[in-house]
Amino acid sequence: MKLRQHLRWCFLIMGFVLLAFCAAAKLHELILSRAAIRRFEDLKQTTVSKGAEPNAVAQPVAGPPDFASWSEQRIKHYEDSLSSRIAPPLAVIRIKSVHLEAPVLEGTDDLTLNRGVGHIAGTARIGENGNVGLAGHRDGFFRGLKDIKVGDRIEVEEPGRVETYVVDHLEIVAPQDVSALHSNGKPALTLVTCYPFYYIGSAPRRFIVHALLARPQSDTISMGELAQ
Repeated sequence: MKLRQHLRWCFLIMGFVLLAFCAAAKLHELILSRAAIRRFEDLKQTTVSKGAEPNAVAQPVAGPPDFASWSEQRIKHYEDSLSSRIAPPLAVIRIKSVHLEAPVLEGTDDLTLNRGVGHIAGTARIGENGNVGLAGHRDGFFRGLKDIKVGDRIEVEEPGRVETYVVDHLEIVAPQDVSALHSNGKPALTLVTCYPFYYIGSAPRRFIVHALLARPQSDTISMGELAQ
């Protein structure tokens, strides 16, 4: 009888400990989410202010990150980065099929990749003909790429317009293989992240997503050309 009561108290205590652990984890997630939302609201207010100016073009704004699939370390790096000021995003990338939305920033340094997706130096700039290269962390903004498929659509919102790309192939390459970033002059988008997605330490490979512009400007026929 005493043993049964003792076991009952042990299970009761274990239950309270597990509940306390779950509550602490939820509180931590809530704090991080609120920090992201505060940052989002600040950016939104800035965008509204700019939009109120005569002839101003609204700056694209990404919503707060969804931390559901992020690693704890990456969440912490993101939270820490919120205290640093950065330049406004060049664009916002959205892939609805994998629930990905992120600001596109210039460069691929640590701060940039903790805050969003980085434009790779030496590749075409967003809005230009050529191959635009973007890099992101596999345990952060680009985690969703693990579920991407050929045929998925990628939207890139720039100030004043939205371009749509369609994924045409996926590949896994060695880190030193940069051939995927080469350009043939046609509008294209290449996303780069580390691989495997769930790997302890420095990942040995790179995951590449290549996409083509859905309606290349070069394929647009003007009324003048039709009349000739």
